[in-house]
Order: sequence, then structure tokens, then C-alpha cells
Amino acid sequence: MPADLAVIGLGHLGLPLARAAVAAGIATVGYDPDPRPHAELRAGRSPVEGALTASEVRRMLAGGFRPTTDAAELGRVRTAVICSPTPLGPDRTVDLTALGDAARALASRLRPHTTVLLESAVPPGTTETFLRPLLEEGSGLTAGRDFHLACSPNRLDPGSRTRTLAATPKVIGGLTPACTESAAAFYGRLTDKVVRARGLREAEMTKVLETNFRHVNIALVNEMAVLCHDLGVDFWDVIRCAETKPFGFQPFRPGPGVGGHGVPVDPGCAPHGGPTAGHPLRMVALAQEINDRMPQYVIQRCATLLNEHGKSVRGARVLLLGVTYKPDTADQEAAPAREIATRLMDMGAQIGYHDPHVLDWRVGELPVPRADSLYEAAAAADLTVLLQQHRTYDLQGLAVKAQLLLDTRGATPAGAAHRL
Repeated sequence: MPADLAVIGLGHLGLPLARAAVAAGIATVGYDPDPRPHAELRAGRSPVEGALTASEVRRMLAGGFRPTTDAAELGRVRTAVICSPTPLGPDRTVDLTALGDAARALASRLRPHTTVLLESAVPPGTTETFLRPLLEEGSGLTAGRDFHLACSPNRLDPGSRTRTLAATPKVIGGLTPACTESAAAFYGRLTDKVVRARGLREAEMTKVLETNFRHVNIALVNEMAVLCHDLGVDFWDVIRCAETKPFGFQPFRPGPGVGGHGVPVDPGCAPHGGPTAGHPLRMVALAQEINDRMPQYVIQRCATLLNEHGKSVRGARVLLLGVTYKPDTADQEAAPAREIATRLMDMGAQIGYHDPHVLDWRVGELPVPRADSLYEAAAAADLTVLLQQHRTYDLQGLAVKAQLLLDTRGATPAGAAHRL
């Protein structure tokens, strides 16, 4: 049965897009060469933690959504949106392997007049110099003449019930003006506002700017948090005061590390950066270095607190609260909790955890014991570390029960715990 839309890649980007499309009445097929997402969705479960609820999966299936591993389905749609993962590789450049595989699968089945959209986060130049040649060579068609090609970087806010796709403006940049308008016509069915970029690279660079803006500002407050602790200054009170300024300031808050799917990208060092190559963004590199140090700083604070109370890390019972990368979601992408747990275990600590959204958690191949009763576990632990402030946590009550509490999020009442 033909569909209007193919979502390629059923991960944290593709699943919410498919859900929104089905809700808008668009006949949608979801393609992923990995059979696991297909099997999970068919069973009524989300294959990615935090991406969809079970009820959302059921509504999608009831609305006609068809997950598949059959690439032949890609040749029967009017619009194809590529949502392949583009993680950082060992050399901290973007790994385009999955994107290339998706492009080749689509190219051999691409029909004239199809609109191809890229939502994956990529360095500027990737759509035109990497994706376009693969599509043209595999199909024998020409982008901008035989089919439309555009980039619309994803602006997902996992777990948010207010910042939905419909409520978030969609940035679009096409290879040609006609490509941009074709993309705008599609996204106009899903979102309240479409923002037209001048071209492909402007759309791609928008995502780079948004992601780097977050990482650089978090690095600033992380570094200031360390400084203020050494100076005996309550940095959380500093932020409270500073955010009353009605202009020229946007509050960011420190934490144990930076998680999430949006990785900092230096387009000057990227393989498809075009003329920017050789001009690295030094501030981005420095911000990444600062943020990468935060898990180790948390470990240092843990060791110091235990020592001050006559205990060693070795043999200490440490309870970690909240192992996801953001509050009130099960998404653990790049969350610092795993690195912190690994380092504490290497130092001989006995680790346990509690998270209302994560029922099973492993560090490496080792399962970490999950606390059934939060207050009892905190009372029994030598040190409790708040890594994520899920709204279900009663932090004032927790501060009373815990023997020793380190709050890495500044969420506890002033004076109730040791803050980062």
C-alpha cells in the first residue's frame, strides 16, 4: 500500500516525526534496516527510551503507521525524510556512515518529483557535497530538476509536552527556491511556523549554532561553579540574581556534565565543511574540554565530602539519583551518570541508583542495583548524589533522610545539601 511519507531511521529523531505525521493524517511508512525497531513497534513498544510512550505507539499503529525493513517501500512515496543518526566518531568528527547507507537505500528507488529532506544534524556542506551525489549517482536523477532536496535540522526537545513539533518553528533550506517551497509545503502540514533559510548551508549551520550555543554557555557556568566553590561563593544565588536582568542575559545552570543528542560540532574541522576547513572554532573546543571535565570534578567532590566525614571512597555506599540526561524522561543519551558510576566503581565504591524513568541500568556489562525505596536507600547510603532533578523527587524530604547529599543541579533548598 503506497504512503505519502517515508521516515528513514526509526530512532530519537524519526519516531517523533512519524508520530506527528500520522497525527496530521499523513500516510506514513517508517524504514529502518535494523529489524529491532520494527519488532518493538509492532509489539506496541518504543524502540528508543523516552522517544514515544506505549500509548503513542499504539495510536500511531492504529493511525496506519507501518514500520518496515523493506527498502522497496521508499520508491512509493512523495516525500522522504532522512533521520539517520550522525554521532561523533573517535576523532570528534561527525560519523556519516548511517546517513550514507540511508542515501544509497533511497537513491536506487528514488522517483522523479519526490521531495527528499534531511533532518539529521550535519556539518554545513553535507547535504550538497555528500548526500546529493549519492542520491544522483544511485538514481540517475538530478537534484533541483528531477527531485527536490532540502535540509531541515531537527529541533527535538525530548520529553517536553509543550515544545512539540507543531509549536516549534521549522527552519528549511533548499537546493533551489523550488526545493525550499516544496519542503515548506510538507512541513506546513506539521508545524505552525516555517522559517525559510537562504540555502542548504544556512539551514545546516543553524543547527550548529544552536547546539554550540548551548554547550558554550553551559561550559561558562560550569567553570564559574568550580571557581565559586573554591571562593566560597553561592553560585546558585548568583544565577538567581543575574537572571532578574531583563536584557543581555540568559540563565544556564551548571551540572555534572552535558548529555543529549545535540553534540558540539566544529564545522571548521569537518570533512564536508567546504571553505571553512582550517578555521576551527576554538571556543567550541574549549567548551567541550571544560564540560568533559565535569564528571571528574563530581568524583573529586564526592571523595572530598566522604573524607570530611571520616570515610573513604573505597567501600563507601554511594546512591546516584537520576541517570538520564534531562529531567522527566527516560532518555540516557550521553548522560554523565554512567561515567561517574564507572569512576566510582573503579575507586572501590558500592554503587546503587534510583530513577523513576529507568527500571534497569547497566554500567558496562554490570547491572547496577536499583533502590526500591528512595528514602530508605538514601538513609543507608554513605553519600547520595543528585545527578538529575526529576519532578517526582521530594528534595527537601530527601535532604532530611540522606546521611550526606551532594546536589549537582542546585535543585535543593539553600543549606539543605552540599551543592556543586
